[in-house]
Amino acid sequence: MNTRTAQSHLNAPAANYAEGRYGLTPSKTHQSAERSAGMFSGQSYRGGVLVVDDEPDICKAVRMVLEKIGYYVVTAEDGEHAIRLLNEGEHPMVIDAIITDIRMPHINGIEAIEYFQREYPSLPLIVLTGFPDVELATRLLKRGVTDYLVKPVDREKLMASVAAAMNSRHLDWFA
Repeated sequence: MNTRTAQSHLNAPAANYAEGRYGLTPSKTHQSAERSAGMFSGQSYRGGVLVVDDEPDICKAVRMVLEKIGYYVVTAEDGEHAIRLLNEGEHPMVIDAIITDIRMPHINGIEAIEYFQREYPSLPLIVLTGFPDVELATRLLKRGVTDYLVKPVDREKLMASVAAAMNSRHLDWFA
């Protein structure tokens, strides 16, 4: 496998991921999950993740990667939609981490992060952005963001970041 293929591109069409073109097929050590409803079917459940991104292909790709290894995934197209999802229905009970883009319409990622940290301080936050900014990354990490990832992100790096976020949340329960 060449370096380009190994570096999974999350901005490629979601159909490419389903076919495994960018290395997003699950490894043999991970259980395959049926869509998010799989958490209720007796399959291994690793936690709930809210993915906030205005690019539908990114949401689909991240969802597919995470669901295949046992996460429940909810998506939102911007910060406004994410806040609405968190404040209604069942989602506050099942979301364990949030992955958010920065540049989005309506409520952008920075505004959404401020809201999440204020209203849901125990939820770990991961930034997934297409615009690398060392100053912004440093500032966000100092303010409690768990990780700052740049698109296109490697599948393994995404999975490791979410696992670390989940572990940090579970450690907080015992503090």
